[in-house]
Amino acid sequence: MSKFQLNIQQTIAQLLLQEDTDNDKRITIEDKGLKRFVLQSDNKEIVVEGTYFLSNLLQELILAQENNQDFIELENVFELPANRINRMITTYFWDGLTRTLDEKGLQKLLIDSKSKTEKSIIYVPFTDDFALEYYQKLSSKFNLKVVQLPKEITPQYVSSINDEGGILSLALKNENQKVSGVPFAVPGGRFNEMYGWDSYFENIGLLIDRKLDLAKCMVENFSYQITHYGKILNANRSYYLTRTQPPFFSSMIREVFEAMPNKDLNWLKNNLQIAIKEYETVWMETGKRLTENGLNRYFAQGIGLPPETETGHYDDILKPFAEAEKISIQEYEKLYYERKIENIELDNYFVHDRSVRESGHDTSYRLEGICADLNVVELNAMLYKYETDFAEMISKYFDDSFEYNSKIYTQKYWIEKSENRKILINNFLWNEEEGCFFDYNFKTQKQHIFLSATSFFPLWAKIATQEQADKMIKNALPKLIFSGGIAGCSKDALKNIGNHQMQRQWDFPFGWPPHQIIIWQGLINYGYHTLAQELIYKWLFMITKNACNYNGTIPEKYDVVSGSHKVFAEYGNQGTDFEYITREGFGWMNASFQYGMQLLSDDLKVELNLLRLPEELF
Repeated sequence: MSKFQLNIQQTIAQLLLQEDTDNDKRITIEDKGLKRFVLQSDNKEIVVEGTYFLSNLLQELILAQENNQDFIELENVFELPANRINRMITTYFWDGLTRTLDEKGLQKLLIDSKSKTEKSIIYVPFTDDFALEYYQKLSSKFNLKVVQLPKEITPQYVSSINDEGGILSLALKNENQKVSGVPFAVPGGRFNEMYGWDSYFENIGLLIDRKLDLAKCMVENFSYQITHYGKILNANRSYYLTRTQPPFFSSMIREVFEAMPNKDLNWLKNNLQIAIKEYETVWMETGKRLTENGLNRYFAQGIGLPPETETGHYDDILKPFAEAEKISIQEYEKLYYERKIENIELDNYFVHDRSVRESGHDTSYRLEGICADLNVVELNAMLYKYETDFAEMISKYFDDSFEYNSKIYTQKYWIEKSENRKILINNFLWNEEEGCFFDYNFKTQKQHIFLSATSFFPLWAKIATQEQADKMIKNALPKLIFSGGIAGCSKDALKNIGNHQMQRQWDFPFGWPPHQIIIWQGLINYGYHTLAQELIYKWLFMITKNACNYNGTIPEKYDVVSGSHKVFAEYGNQGTDFEYITREGFGWMNASFQYGMQLLSDDLKVELNLLRLPEELF
């Protein structure tokens, strides 16, 4: 590498003075500087031109300052853009997102913008005395309140601690009398805890970047959650105790195990037993998340308003009730939240609202007000994947005989389960006329015709026949494809939504990493490799172009129609608030970039680094 020596602090000050004209401590296309900066050292001059290279220079100067260096690496300043993102994710971002719930890492996790308490609280499961004792010893150092959860966690109990929001403990390990937290990656931004389905997609990126130990620890933390909290949590905060998340645990276990150079069968056995426990106790209990028709739904229990939402989020819902009582919306919200006003209609609405949050798609008009009444396509595809994963792992690694809870499971047992689910999915969710899978409302006994990216999960899980896949890819998929990739739903799906109504972040025109990854895999499963390459390129181009224009920004989502990270729906866009250099990107966006780069052909990687427009290539 070519080292260029210079006065780091002085150069940072000069660069910002000249190029950061809006004073946001970043260099972007919105700055009106000269877009040309001359580096001088020992009679050498290096000219840096253009927003992208100038922002690289700023980032490299900041890193040099932090590392007490008197030089920068010129190769990093002039690095090709896609290569740079790839390297930054591998080298910096995963480390920036990694947390541990122990003496070393606790301070970072106690900060929660979604909590309203003055004193930090950590909740410990009833079944983990070791953790209780450990955190009690740390309580004075961190001004920490340590609370042991009751043996049975009811919606009433969770409601009673709404205003006492805190972190939930995760796995600890005790090696050579030294206690440390089992590490995990957080999504980033305001999401400073271990989230459910985010963690699966983050793991895809971690495995690509050869961070097997961290990926393995993510699985172990999920096993801890199932063992001690009864489910994989929406996230490890107290207000999520009654909610789970989209089930990807079998995929997570399998992918981590298959990446192990030395296959640890005891590790696989332990985690597979816990995954079966989750399948049977969280998903297959009749009357809860299993409905009478044999398919599944999301069903998050809880009472009243979810405490983690921002002020004003429910104003449109509360307005008519407040007007009927002749009080302000704020006053009505306060009284209802405190349970001083009873409203059965609102209680039912919030069962659906919490279930939307359990689905991970918070929020979308697809699920608004009806989520707990729907057998959604994606959930049933995920559970089919559990069943086929269990069948394959038991056959391949355990000689077709796997014991759990005094019961022997075989490949045949799980194949029968998956085949039965496939029949039900085709009976209830497949629409032959539309040539597409749709959610089924078991209350009205009608399909909910709303074209969403989630309609394509059966291609990822290999449920669809080739004929079904062909119809969907020909007729439905084009309605979701835009310049930046796949939108959360089609524009037409929102035709009955008024212009005055709030945009939902999981709907058109916004695109999200999990939908891209699932659809890429689905297309590859059914032989559509060329189309997959096109969609991967569009997504990566959008990420790369935005990063070039906006100081390396890697956010949680994009507007795939405008190709911009400037998204103002609901909570805005996480991963965009930083100074000088992004430290984390955003978990699943990082993973989607790494996975896309792994799948993209070498010739298209060359075009991506040149920022060749997708429309010039496809």
